[in-house]
Amino acid sequence: MKKLLLFAAVAMGFMSANAQDAQYTLAGSKFADNWSIGLKGGAVTPLKFNDVCNDVRGMAGAEIRKQLTPVFGLGIEGEAMFNTAPDYNSYAVDHSYVGVTGTANLMNLFAGYKGSPRVFEIETVLSAGWLHAYISEWFPAAGDSYGWDKNAFATKAGLNLNFNLGKAKAWTLSIKPSVVWDMDGLYTYTWQAQNNVNRAVFELQGGVTYHFKNSNGTHHFNYARLYDQAEVDGLNAKINALRGDLENCKAANDACNDNVNALNAKIAQLEIELAACKAREPEVQFVENKTNTLNTVRYVFFRQGRSTVSADQMPNVEQIATYLKNHKKATVVIKGYASPEGNADVNARIARQRAESVKDALVKKYGISSSRISADGQGVGEMFAEPDWNRVSICTIEENDK
Repeated sequence: MKKLLLFAAVAMGFMSANAQDAQYTLAGSKFADNWSIGLKGGAVTPLKFNDVCNDVRGMAGAEIRKQLTPVFGLGIEGEAMFNTAPDYNSYAVDHSYVGVTGTANLMNLFAGYKGSPRVFEIETVLSAGWLHAYISEWFPAAGDSYGWDKNAFATKAGLNLNFNLGKAKAWTLSIKPSVVWDMDGLYTYTWQAQNNVNRAVFELQGGVTYHFKNSNGTHHFNYARLYDQAEVDGLNAKINALRGDLENCKAANDACNDNVNALNAKIAQLEIELAACKAREPEVQFVENKTNTLNTVRYVFFRQGRSTVSADQMPNVEQIATYLKNHKKATVVIKGYASPEGNADVNARIARQRAESVKDALVKKYGISSSRISADGQGVGEMFAEPDWNRVSICTIEENDK
């Protein structure tokens, strides 16, 4: 137990030393994220080797795991050992093991996690659980047989040599050497003797594991950028500075009134960006560059990972609808964008959905004809200096004199 606690302390120290910058955090760490299921099979033999025919047994098993962090995982495994000595034991499966397993990824522990699994990784494995023997002994002299079952507390230590396949790293092939100890020494037959090394068996298995997709669209942990109070305070300072400029302009010279509308529009835009920044959740995505003016453009901002127009953005949609109702020949072009982290296919899909969401609101809520609306996704964009402000649909009104 002391060794396990020491190992955990060292691991936490290395994780702290390899931690990302404070403005980043791990995404995809919900309870439903980072689960995997695996199948394995191979052979088992006593550490003190005796007879190949009688002592080497085939085995197969399955396991399910929840990866708690990029380093540590926790799971449950089950294994069955197959009888190869029918003259001694008449059951096809003569042993089974069920245990709780903890793993530690040594690559991520000592070299740090970079946001995606490496092609090759090494994990340590520690397990404890229930070992059960299904024994039916046959005594030729007596011409009879009888059966008896035994249970024992068992522990396991080993390695997983993992090869992560493909760009998405959804599948892993593994080589799994390990040693299992019968801690109670309940068995007295040849391959499960009562003392020390003679109580241990060596397992060599191969396995395949599938990692289920997470809520962030990947099969593993990602890093997402966080925003602290200093950034919010900076936006507030810009807004206050613009308000001060507006008041000074009014007091100094009536000629400055020509700039009032532009200043008010800029203040309103910054307030929208501030509200979106405060409401934004961590996200990993990637983006594209475009510029627009506020003269004929309205912006509808979205929260992280969302494509539904929120209540605080409906006034912007209503402004577009009002203008189209008052100008019967006008049309609107809606272009949806995503911010610049994450999977390109996910970004393209959510950008298109954001454009369609604004179009649906104009048609269904305000009765604007769909023939006057063009909506399309543009993937990632770079309209604003701060990349994460680009979770937006940009609505450009076009006048048609014909």
